[in-house]
Amino acid sequence: MIEAFQNIFRIPELKKRVLFSLGMLAVYRIGCHIPTPGIDSTALAHFFAQARGTLLGLFDMFSGGALEKLTVFALGIMPYISSSIIFQLLTVVVPAIEKLSKEGESGRKKIVQYTRYGTIVLSVVQALGISIGLESMRGPAGELVVPSPGWGFRIMTVITLTAGTAFIMWLGEQMSEKGIGNGISLIIFAGIVARIPVALGNSLRLLKAGQLSLFVILFILIVMFLVIAAIVYVERGQRRLPIHYAKRVVGLKTYGGQTSHLPLKVNMAGVIPPIFASSIIMFPATVANFINIPWVQKAAKSLTPGNWVYDLFYVAFIVFFCYFYTAVSFNPVDVAENVKKHGGYIPGIRPGKETSEYLDRVLTKLTFAGAIYISAVCVLPSILIGKFNLPFYFGGTALLIAVGVGMDTAAQIESHLITRSYEGFMKGVRVRGRK
Repeated sequence: MIEAFQNIFRIPELKKRVLFSLGMLAVYRIGCHIPTPGIDSTALAHFFAQARGTLLGLFDMFSGGALEKLTVFALGIMPYISSSIIFQLLTVVVPAIEKLSKEGESGRKKIVQYTRYGTIVLSVVQALGISIGLESMRGPAGELVVPSPGWGFRIMTVITLTAGTAFIMWLGEQMSEKGIGNGISLIIFAGIVARIPVALGNSLRLLKAGQLSLFVILFILIVMFLVIAAIVYVERGQRRLPIHYAKRVVGLKTYGGQTSHLPLKVNMAGVIPPIFASSIIMFPATVANFINIPWVQKAAKSLTPGNWVYDLFYVAFIVFFCYFYTAVSFNPVDVAENVKKHGGYIPGIRPGKETSEYLDRVLTKLTFAGAIYISAVCVLPSILIGKFNLPFYFGGTALLIAVGVGMDTAAQIESHLITRSYEGFMKGVRVRGRK
């Protein structure tokens, strides 16, 4: 593996791409420490300490701690992700957008442009909501988070946060084009990984103070290793359906007669289900921070992490969104028609309708297995955290993103190495899907 990393810098193009991505990530992390004007950072930090387990905490995780400090990158890349998901869903619902998606590269560019516009609109709305919410926040001693509230502060905050999100979006697109890996995913990955040193420092302080035993830390490290191993194992898992292509004689040449396979991932939906599930369930807890009504706060308390009601709804929403997003991203009818057009068939299954029905049955079973896997990864670590009262969070969406992005980036680097006749990260092993 050390030799493989050395080979990265022996390929000029790959070296340039890797250094470019690292440079862009450095710029992103610098921006996460530039504060937005007009905020009392001390009072804001105390407020966020009380808002753990709410939607604010979820957004802060994706922004790499920028929201907690309300820096210029406080909104992070979440508006872009939300806009992308919205347009993916509209592709199925709105015929005009569906037509654009089938027009090739030109249609894709238009959808990307619309996604950018949607990102700006969502950023303006979210920034305005944050600025209004900040004006009503107070620290533990009753001090205002915003010393000088008003429309001047709101407009300044909207412009600052929206410009920050647009800049992050540009960084991500530049990294995807000129760097290595998916730029947007790497930005989220960097925000998650950046919080690891803080978590380790808090754990060491609690260990020295005697509030956390060495046995508990070792047990949690073992659990983390097992969870990461399980994620790698399942994310690489595929159900490969064999496809045979019949022989065709055109003139004096024979075409076809080959055997291939259709790979179906166990987790087709990726990290979308836990993101959506967390957002929906944590919404009441977030509203309760701004509304001082007893029954609202009581309902929100029952839907915070560590409560059995929260875990029950969390799993139910994850299962629902796994099936929903898989149905949106994979159409068995279209796949069956494409296989039929190219003269292919699944052994024992007739082309056309029967093939689509067979694909739908297989995909339903795989999606159920994927939903159970995502639910276990998201819920079990949360239960352990509640039992041992840990000062950091692992598991769930953050761990899925970190491991998934790491695997995808490593696979892209390895493909560059192998293309230029270099050995990959591990001799005799490829970073690819597991049968």
